[in-house]
Amino acid sequence: MTGEIVLSDGLRLLVRRSGRARRMTLRVPRDGGMAVLTLPRSAALAEGRAFAESKAGWLRSAAERVPQPLVAAHGVTLPVEGRGLILTPAAVRVVSVEGDRLLLPASRPSGPVVQAFLKHLAHQRLTLACDTHAGSLRLPYRALVLRDTRSRWGSCSHDGRLMFSWRLAMAPPEVLDYVAAHEVAHLAQMDHSPRFWATVGRLMPEYERHRGWLRKNGSDLMAWRFRDA
Repeated sequence: MTGEIVLSDGLRLLVRRSGRARRMTLRVPRDGGMAVLTLPRSAALAEGRAFAESKAGWLRSAAERVPQPLVAAHGVTLPVEGRGLILTPAAVRVVSVEGDRLLLPASRPSGPVVQAFLKHLAHQRLTLACDTHAGSLRLPYRALVLRDTRSRWGSCSHDGRLMFSWRLAMAPPEVLDYVAAHEVAHLAQMDHSPRFWATVGRLMPEYERHRGWLRKNGSDLMAWRFRDA
C-alpha cells in the first residue's frame, strides 16, 4: 500500500507499508525521485509523519547531495566503460565507437538508442565476467537478467538467478567485474559473512578499491536519463 504525505515545510514523501519492515525508515533515491518513508504495517501514519518531521533536515541535505539529472543527447559526453564519449549523430546504421566519439544514427532519437547500446554492452561484459567467476567456483548460475534498478547494482536469488543494473556498462570495466564477482560469490554464500568476502577476495583480490569507486561515483551513473530533451 502506498500514498503521499506533505511535511510542514512542504517536502513531499512517498509512503509505503511493508510486512517485512520492523522499523520506520527514510530513503532518498539516487535518481532524484521522491523520498520514501517505509512503515511497518502496524505503525500509525501519524507516527510516520512525526518520524519524518524529526528527520526533515537530514532529508533536505540528502536530497541536495543527489546529482542533477543528465540527459543523453547529441553533443553530451557520456561515460562508457569508464571513459567519456561524445554522443555524435552520424550517417551510421548502428552505434559505434570512433576515437572519443560514440556515433549514433542521426535519424533516430539519441536517448533510447544509447540506452539499448548500453544494455547490449552490459549483457556482453557481464555474461563473460559471470561465466569466468562461476567457472572459478565451479558453481553454475541459472540465468542473467538486466534491469534499471535504483537500490542495488546486482543481486543473486536462492535459485541461482543473477540480476544486474545495465548502467554498469558506464562504469570502468574492473568495477563491472567486481559486481559480477560479488553476485557470483553469493552462489557459494548467500550472506555477507567473512566467508562471503573471502570468496569475493579469491575472485578479485583488489575488490575493495572497485567497491569504493562504486560507492563514490555510483550516484553519477544513476543521474543519467535516456529521454531526449
